[in-house]
Amino acid sequence: MDVSHLLLTSVLFLLPFIAQVSAQQPGCSVSNNKPSVEENNPPGYNVTTIDLEAGFTASIDPSSSDASYFTIEGSQLQLVKSVDYETDTALIADVVCRDTSGQTNTLEIIVSITNLNDNSPVFKQTSLTITVPEDTKVNATIIPREDLSASDADLDIIYYELNSTVQDTTNYFAIKGINNPEIYLQKQLDYDKLNSTTLFLYARDRPVSRKEITHTATATINIIIEQADTKPPWFLPCSFIDGDTSICISSPYSGRVNISEMSKEPLTLDPGPIYAKDPDYTINEKIVYSIVGGNVDNTFSVDADTGNLTMNKAATSPDSYLLQVMAAQVNNKQKYSIVSVEIKVINKSDNAPYFEPSTYTGIVSVGAAPKSLVFQAEDPSSPLMIKAEDDDFPDKFNPNIEYYIKNSTNFVATRDGLILTNVNLLSPETVIMEAVAKDTVSLQEASTIIVVEIVFTATDKITSDKLYTAQDMGILGGILAALLLITLIFLGLMIYKHYGTTVKFLINKKFSKDFPESYENQAYNQDEHPDLSAKEQKSSENGGITELQQPSFFLSSSKEEIDGLPKTSTASTVVFDVEEKEEEENEEEEVKEDTKHEKEVKSILKTDRNEGDHGYKAVWFKTDVDPDAGEKVEVIKDNASDYDDDSDQDLQENEEEEDDKDDHHRGSGAAEVMINMSRTASQDSIIV
Repeated sequence: MDVSHLLLTSVLFLLPFIAQVSAQQPGCSVSNNKPSVEENNPPGYNVTTIDLEAGFTASIDPSSSDASYFTIEGSQLQLVKSVDYETDTALIADVVCRDTSGQTNTLEIIVSITNLNDNSPVFKQTSLTITVPEDTKVNATIIPREDLSASDADLDIIYYELNSTVQDTTNYFAIKGINNPEIYLQKQLDYDKLNSTTLFLYARDRPVSRKEITHTATATINIIIEQADTKPPWFLPCSFIDGDTSICISSPYSGRVNISEMSKEPLTLDPGPIYAKDPDYTINEKIVYSIVGGNVDNTFSVDADTGNLTMNKAATSPDSYLLQVMAAQVNNKQKYSIVSVEIKVINKSDNAPYFEPSTYTGIVSVGAAPKSLVFQAEDPSSPLMIKAEDDDFPDKFNPNIEYYIKNSTNFVATRDGLILTNVNLLSPETVIMEAVAKDTVSLQEASTIIVVEIVFTATDKITSDKLYTAQDMGILGGILAALLLITLIFLGLMIYKHYGTTVKFLINKKFSKDFPESYENQAYNQDEHPDLSAKEQKSSENGGITELQQPSFFLSSSKEEIDGLPKTSTASTVVFDVEEKEEEENEEEEVKEDTKHEKEVKSILKTDRNEGDHGYKAVWFKTDVDPDAGEKVEVIKDNASDYDDDSDQDLQENEEEEDDKDDHHRGSGAAEVMINMSRTASQDSIIV
């Protein structure tokens, strides 16, 4: 063991030196004696460079196994043809170095071929067809892995993907994994929903997410679903539930027999004879019938093959029979269905109903709404009514008769025999239909013909452009409302323009009646209106009710407006508080002093002279001045505009003082007196 280990260690130690010796021979050498070349190279591809000493030449040994792949051009070792990794993974080039004396040395160069992704995956079968039973278990294998695996000459890992051109079929089938193409069933099959599909299996040598060059192979798989015997029989007619064709609910059957009478023929049932079928119609197993309940006294029997119901004996009781009939598959009794059959026992009907007239004629207008009456053609004011008679009844009226229209959906018949429209009739035409009268007890029927003329009436000839909808009426109403509003605004403006002054006067008048309180300077009122008696002034000072005569002049009103104003106004009664009484008395004394002072002022506007009074001064109009007055008369120059301005200013100051006094009266709770008058302008007191 120690010797062999030592020998192996020695060989590994000497291997680099041996490689160096093989890469370098006397006269020629290469830098790398193991170069690599990618497959699918073009002819003339340089593999490596041979370094030659002087006097030496290099050539390919023709006896070497791979000599046909190489050639030497100058000092370049070249490939003569393209190489394929899938054919050769490595090539050996034997280079012979020869000097001028004829001595030779051999230089061995090993060329490795690099594999490229230049091959696509390959399926064993590119097209498969397989049959899958409908009752195949979920998760069962449909196609095994070995039948679907693809190979790749580049020995790449294969990535698989399953898809389908038929919508919603990929939910039924799937592959085990991205690297495992085995197909299995992942959802229960239903032949009524899916009976065949086509799948496509893709094999790629690179994942889809990678951006490298990818080669793809496709296999087409045709799957045919084979119907299995999975459903029990269905009695017809039946109705599907919510569009699901795998479940169908049957309706019960019904029939009638005469009491104490045995029918030898198969009974007539409604909605039809007893019949069941295998819903697995591609299998269509044979079905047998039997009565499993409700057959009192074994009165009835059913044919096992046809399902026809017949009587074994007469019914002696008026009670109805409720039979239970079973339909089962011959090959599997566990697949069965049961339906109920009601047989009513009635008294015998000797006569079938009939119509006395064979044809009825009616008329209806175009555009008649559904459920409109059809009228008699001979008497358009009377509705059309059909009537079937029955000789089994004394008055020939059978209350068990119902009417229906057999071959037209545009009209219906009521239980009383009235004919009504069932749709909106849009065009004139002639409708011929069959009306049926059916005895709901004996199931006997009678029929007649009804001819209805659909015609235009006088009202139908009104053209469509003269008809207005509710929307049109609403638009018209909106326009009229807008016009009315504009008219009212215009009238209001005109009234305001022509009667605005009068309206404002009336409003002020009304306002003065509603709010009679006002505040006036008592001394000023007494001076301006000397016709007030001392008694009235005293009453006013004591807070009593005072009547003031209306002044006879208004600066801002016409004579007609003055005549319309009230002549007197009543002062409001004021209750004084004890705490305010002293303050009010002081104010009254001040008013008395002002009044006394004003009484002492004499008028200075005179047209005569009083020369006897040396302290007397008067103001005369310029036109009345005596030219002989001399220096005793001073003539004031005419400067009316300045005087007017001063007078206006004085007037404004006086009004502000009066307003302040009024505010003071309001705050102290003094008596409020309103006088409906207009104050005279102070500028008229002096005229120069």
